Amino acid sequence: MSWSKKRIIFCVVGLIIMLIIINSMYGYLKASPEGVSFEGELRRGQVEFLFDLTYQRDGDTVMEQVIFERILAMIDDSEDFIILDMFLFNDEYERTVKYPAVSGYLADSLIRKKQQDPTIEIIVITDRINTFYGSYSPEHLIHLEQEGIQLVYTDMTIMRDSNPSYSGLWRTMIQWFGTSENGWLPNPFSPDSPVVTIRSYLELMNFKANHRKVVITEKEALVTSENPHDASAYHSNIAFVVKGEVVNDLIETERAVADISGANTDLFEALSIKDAALEQLPDDSGYSVQVLTEGKIKQHLLKDIRETEATNKINIGAFYLSDRDVVKELIKASERKVEIKIILDANKDAFGREKNGIPNRPVAHELKKNTNNAIKIKWYNTNGEQYHTKLVMIEKNTETILLGGSANLTKRNIADFNLETNIKVIGSPDSEIMQQASNYFQRLWSNEDGIYTLDYNVYEDDSIFNQFLYRFQEWSGISTF
Repeated sequence: MSWSKKRIIFCVVGLIIMLIIINSMYGYLKASPEGVSFEGELRRGQVEFLFDLTYQRDGDTVMEQVIFERILAMIDDSEDFIILDMFLFNDEYERTVKYPAVSGYLADSLIRKKQQDPTIEIIVITDRINTFYGSYSPEHLIHLEQEGIQLVYTDMTIMRDSNPSYSGLWRTMIQWFGTSENGWLPNPFSPDSPVVTIRSYLELMNFKANHRKVVITEKEALVTSENPHDASAYHSNIAFVVKGEVVNDLIETERAVADISGANTDLFEALSIKDAALEQLPDDSGYSVQVLTEGKIKQHLLKDIRETEATNKINIGAFYLSDRDVVKELIKASERKVEIKIILDANKDAFGREKNGIPNRPVAHELKKNTNNAIKIKWYNTNGEQYHTKLVMIEKNTETILLGGSANLTKRNIADFNLETNIKVIGSPDSEIMQQASNYFQRLWSNEDGIYTLDYNVYEDDSIFNQFLYRFQEWSGISTF
């Protein structure tokens, strides 16, 4: 090979590497699209706090499940429109255990509603993970479209990249090749699901998603941590049901997702909460309610933690806690003598597969070590299911703040990479919702009428390797949390 050919090859390779680096940096640092990272106004509204729990009592497994039933009731009660945005909406899992067919129940409920009233507008937004990124079309979602229900698969390419070291390569070299439904590789989620393509696996490695969990009608809205996913049916979750102008804010956040996904946003023009529903609100509901999405969730959470002082309390229930800024602010709050209690999933179960405890166990060790055990931590006592809750409660002298919804407390979830929706509620400490939330935490922490939580030492992990692995994964984005 002549020197000139070597030089050409060198220049071409150098150009490709430079393009990958540029795409990596741009994908990580670019601004969020318009309408995303939404901060609604503080609005007067009515709020309900719901929760699902799976726990042990006298050697038996007890399941208190109300959120999914409330979603079905909202669908049945709707008259004008339904907007449903759900992350996992499928029946795929390892078939070692039998689970309720919640994805099928939900799809059937929407279809039945459309058949009963063909004029009702129903919009279903979901993540492409339910097609394994274009490898196949699930039957229940096909049936929705066949019945005239608008189905939107979220296009996440416009969102920031959480795994830039890989996504730069993806954007430069791989994304241009389309995905067919002629796969041959095994489906990683379920042995009896359709086979998938190499390109779908490569798209998966971008590690970002529309992770929202929202149901909206002309009367009310529900924001939750629960997925209509069969293998998630027994998870412990929370939800807020809200009424008032805040519902219109939620509609706007869903319109933004439809917009970035190339859907017809004219569908949203006539959708709003009914005047009759607003008129039913009391003059003083007692609560200020706010919609927060994506990075605005983190901004508010950090601000609210920073404003705590001695005599205040912070209670957290979390499936994942790993965001470095949140961890640091919790340590600082503890130094200010704020009482902090955290209930964490032990990160040991994932739909029939065993996990390694990352990130929660290394984070818990750091919090305990750096506060001389001042931060109190317990593990939710899971047995195959997950403590899938995402809830923060900050109790101050004259007001209490609740923040909860779809967002895990991780960099990916609250730093404008994933799409997320949370509700923030501010009210008097002795108000009904705040008392219910306080009783919820107290019940789990004290193991009232059942075994909900285990002492910290049960899953204590001081492994230096796991500490390093967690910190590297959170920093790099090369992780699933």
